[in-house]
Amino acid sequence: MYLTTEKKQEIFAQHGKSVSDTGSTEGQIALFTFRIQHLTNHLREQRNDKFTERSLVRLVGKRRRLLDYLKSKDIVKYRELIKELGIRK
Repeated sequence: MYLTTEKKQEIFAQHGKSVSDTGSTEGQIALFTFRIQHLTNHLREQRNDKFTERSLVRLVGKRRRLLDYLKSKDIVKYRELIKELGIRK
């Protein structure tokens, strides 16, 4: 499996407030970004996988809503996270 417990802990330790704080906005955005990158690579190989395509669109929408929330609450953290994760505006 591509997303192990250790990988999740690493993502939350790097982008969240702590390893155990899995609900932080920054950590969730980083986790969604990792999953989006994985699904994008999968779809490059499997072009007709419509279920994965739908899942990818839903994940991008969730990440967008969280980014909008973070932008309204703390614009500095938003800009740092965008730069760190390499997300287009």
